[in-house]
Amino acid sequence: MMKRKAWENYKWATIFIAIIITISSCKVTQQYKQPTDAVNNKLYRDSSNNDTTNIANISWKQIFSDTLLQSLVQEGINNNLDLKVAVARMKTATANFKQRKLALLPSVDANATATYQRVPSTQFGFPEAYLLDVVTSWEADMWGKLSSAKRAALASLLQSDAYKRAVQTQLVSDIATNYYLLLSYDEQLRVTEKTVENRKKEVETIKILKESNVVTGAAVVQSEANRYSVEITIPDLKQNIRETENILSILLGKNPDTIFRNTLQQQNIITNLAVGVPAQLLANRPDVQQAEFQLRNSFELVNVARTYFYPTFTITGSTGFSATSLKQLFDPVSFFANITGGLLQPIFDQGINKQRLAVAQANQEEYLITFKKTILVAGQEVSNALYSYQAAVDKQLLRGQQISFLEKSVDYTKQLLEYSSATNYTDVLTSEQNLLAAQLSSINDKLQQLTAMVNLYRSLGGGWK
Repeated sequence: MMKRKAWENYKWATIFIAIIITISSCKVTQQYKQPTDAVNNKLYRDSSNNDTTNIANISWKQIFSDTLLQSLVQEGINNNLDLKVAVARMKTATANFKQRKLALLPSVDANATATYQRVPSTQFGFPEAYLLDVVTSWEADMWGKLSSAKRAALASLLQSDAYKRAVQTQLVSDIATNYYLLLSYDEQLRVTEKTVENRKKEVETIKILKESNVVTGAAVVQSEANRYSVEITIPDLKQNIRETENILSILLGKNPDTIFRNTLQQQNIITNLAVGVPAQLLANRPDVQQAEFQLRNSFELVNVARTYFYPTFTITGSTGFSATSLKQLFDPVSFFANITGGLLQPIFDQGINKQRLAVAQANQEEYLITFKKTILVAGQEVSNALYSYQAAVDKQLLRGQQISFLEKSVDYTKQLLEYSSATNYTDVLTSEQNLLAAQLSSINDKLQQLTAMVNLYRSLGGGWK
């Protein structure tokens, strides 16, 4: 009789489990698929390259050959405060993911109670009740709610990791850009100070020419003014140098201080700027990955919202000892165990569930648009950096010719001023001003080339490997 009853219980339990498995086989959640139209081969303007060679796969230590710059970048990676904030966010996301994983496991609680109750009827005396039990509860992931929530948390974790790498990529770019800017200010200051020294000598020469009645007093005054018009720019250059050093110091996570550096002429520029194919942005560029992980997170939250329309199945079990006296608590006859299964179907929450799903779907639509826009912006930045680099190269070739002819112009006008009446000091002044402007522009041309190289490296996703 007992065996038959046990068999009946087993049979009904088996049928119940089979029903649960059949119901759960109905697919409520969906599997994430990357948008197929996110990237196309025309993303980089005027580029139809099919070569997968990509400078983003090169370490920043190879991109920047200047050892002092390498030291600054490493110091920034170690100490930058924005990067530390990103690491802290990763810790939060990691904890959330582990929490979601644990939700798939049963919960276990221990409970111990002792009750002493006075009953008005003397027939029952003063009964006592003692209970020591362990209760476990487990929610079956019938519709994929818990799994989707775990995948959403994983997407958030990966998003925080991508954010951290995006911060590092930007940090490497900012350090290199400001370092090159600092070197350009140094070079501008050197050229300007050298020009001032030449102008001082020129003033003395003009004074001698005046005494020889070759020029008038106006030429002497003009030469003095010409000298000060250049010298007056020095304080601004020194201020620019100091402020750029302060910017670099903050990027390095330290108090404003002097930055040790080399010269602009010592900087090597990579000429083979391989950009690979646009699809590589999905694997190399952290902010693109961050946007996609955000999209994946919202996709899984839509899955979670769908599951609220379906019942939840919970299994609860408990085991322990129960007795009316403390000394009988651990007797074998006091031992008990039970297991309960239940379904909870939402009835009056359909309006809330519908709005929850509508909100999740709207967020998913927003993040899909954001993801596509991020890729477009990435393509724009790559295109701009490529064109800026080529423009700087073209200007440097022309600028060299311009400076060469302006140097000859200065020499010729000075000689004519000294030995001929066919010119005056105004011609000398004009040619000198044009030469100085061309020399300073030449420095900016090289800075543009270096900056374009850095921007292209960052735009392709380089700097975090």
